[in-house]
Amino acid sequence: MLLDFDPLKKYSGILVHPSSLPGGSYCGTFGNSVKDWIELLSIYKINTWQFLPLSPTDSLGSPYSSPSSFALNPWFLDVNELIESNYIEVSDQVKNFQLNIGSSNSFQFNIADELSKMIGNLLIDSWELQSFDKKNQFYIWCENNSWVNDFSVFMTLKEKFNFSAWWNWPEEFKYKNKLAIERWKKNNTRSILKSKLIQWHVDRQWLNIKKFAEIKGIRLIGDLPFYVSKDSVDVWSNKSLFSISHDGELYFQSGVPPDYFSSTGQLWGTPVYSWEKHKGTDFEWWKKRFKRQFELVDILRLDHFRALAGYWRVEGKAKDAIKGNWINSPGKELLTSLKDFLKVENLPIIAEDLGIINQDVVDLRRQFGLPGMKILQFAFDGNEDNPYLPKNINGNNWVVYTGTHDNATTLSWWNDLEKTIKETIQKEFFLANNPSWELIELGMKTQANLFIAPIQDILCLDDSSRINKPGTTKNNWKWKINTSLSEIEPFLKKYGELGKKYKRV
Repeated sequence: MLLDFDPLKKYSGILVHPSSLPGGSYCGTFGNSVKDWIELLSIYKINTWQFLPLSPTDSLGSPYSSPSSFALNPWFLDVNELIESNYIEVSDQVKNFQLNIGSSNSFQFNIADELSKMIGNLLIDSWELQSFDKKNQFYIWCENNSWVNDFSVFMTLKEKFNFSAWWNWPEEFKYKNKLAIERWKKNNTRSILKSKLIQWHVDRQWLNIKKFAEIKGIRLIGDLPFYVSKDSVDVWSNKSLFSISHDGELYFQSGVPPDYFSSTGQLWGTPVYSWEKHKGTDFEWWKKRFKRQFELVDILRLDHFRALAGYWRVEGKAKDAIKGNWINSPGKELLTSLKDFLKVENLPIIAEDLGIINQDVVDLRRQFGLPGMKILQFAFDGNEDNPYLPKNINGNNWVVYTGTHDNATTLSWWNDLEKTIKETIQKEFFLANNPSWELIELGMKTQANLFIAPIQDILCLDDSSRINKPGTTKNNWKWKINTSLSEIEPFLKKYGELGKKYKRV
């Protein structure tokens, strides 16, 4: 069900990834702890929960560089629900594993992977014991989620070849030779079934969470990366749709020119789209991608929305993003086709329109009535025309944030500001005593349809709790709240009361 915001009302929300929530099998998982979180949001009238992509991560833990645009992260599997529903038997190995993980404000990817493998083995060991009805549910799910076929083959091949990139595989697999793939499937039925079972269960558990959120009146905002990873099943299975050779050599890659985050720009190493191919299929791949996401969430934040108007294209072998060209995209055609396909009057999409934004990006967003984003941490550069200043946020079709997952926490942002800038902010906005909550209140006051604060700002945490720092590859994506929900509850209550004060229902 696609939910629209009522343009005559105002809302508030919290940004936190499920993996960061307390409880769970190891990191935050799709079990009762997430339902407890949603229950608290409902109690305190915090009606929106935003999170990062739910997809599997790359080796560095990034959900923005996933091996699949359709799959879910196995780390989110909840062991307790699987045991209670008799999908797996109680395992001493898993029990001992969980007892020894301890309490920390971060989790390790290799440990999360290890637990996922244990659960996968338990699922396959118990498969023959499952009832006809449960097996039938699984087979129906596989029919309705045809993406899982290529995904399970892709992931079992990666495991076979020591998780090397697909372009380093033997030729018959690199080129996805049909006969070779069929032989592989016949000779690896157990591994492929295990991969499918994991996806079925994590999907089933999440949809249960989604239904619970709907009952409680909580809207779920997901996140869709604009580009997909070069080393993904999406590219491996659809090479003609991307600027890449069959050997994995990039013709052109994506990125952005120098900006707020980097003096050399950001080079993402993902292939740009072969847009003529997409147009020739009436954007079939995109439609499937969005359809899948709207099965999982109510609203999508489309990362790097500006690339729908024009994208920064860099040579495939470039070492930085300084030299490149802006290339026009068929964003209007894509969004029009998507509206028709989804049969909606208004696309439930938030346009991440940060960075270098030209008039064509603004026009595209407005044409489709999509809310844009405003980041308060960007507002205070001394420029009275700064578009992020609250007084310059005109109208209500915006989502205002203190900061996003890419920003410093507000506490560290404040502590790192130059003295003269602090003095100016203190004089005009009275930010001084508690910068995190004062910036939150500043956002609540705006006319924006939706205000969202990262959980780190609500808890007044510094950058030791930051989830991501762009341009770095270490210590990202692994932060986890190491206190209980009961200890967090007073902060949620305060946030909810502030929302009520500013009529954010």
